[in-house]
Parts: sequence; C-alpha cells; structure tokens
Amino acid sequence: MRGKRRIRGGRARVRSCLYMAALAAARSDKSGMREFYQRLRAKGKPAKLALTAVIRKLAILANTLIKEDRLWQPIAP
Repeated sequence: MRGKRRIRGGRARVRSCLYMAALAAARSDKSGMREFYQRLRAKGKPAKLALTAVIRKLAILANTLIKEDRLWQPIAP
C-alpha cells in the first residue's frame, strides 16, 4: 500500500473514547504519555500518528489492568 494508513474496524466506540483520553494524556504532565507523545513528534512523526500511538499504548494499559484486576498507579517522578 502507498500513501497514508487509516484506522478502521475493531471497536469504534472504544477507539473514540480512547481518542479523547489520549488527547488529554498527551497534554498532561502526570500520565507519562506526554513525554512519549513529544518524543514521537521530535522524531518528525505527524501529530495524528503520535496520538494514535498514545491511543494504542492506553488500550494496552487498560487491557492489562483489566486482566490483572488492579488499579492504575502513576509512576512517581
């Protein structure tokens, strides 16, 4: 395939909720996702691609927390 990739399929409702969560996490200092987002942007990645990577990271984190039946604990600086 040539050109830009698109996301489709899967759980659209979950993906739309995670989009807003990722947007907030990318702007927040407390989550640790801001550094991840900024690191991707510094490498020259487009903003939407970097945000999609944050969404994926949040989805993996949420699935892990559900699987292990525990609450999220932010990493102390």
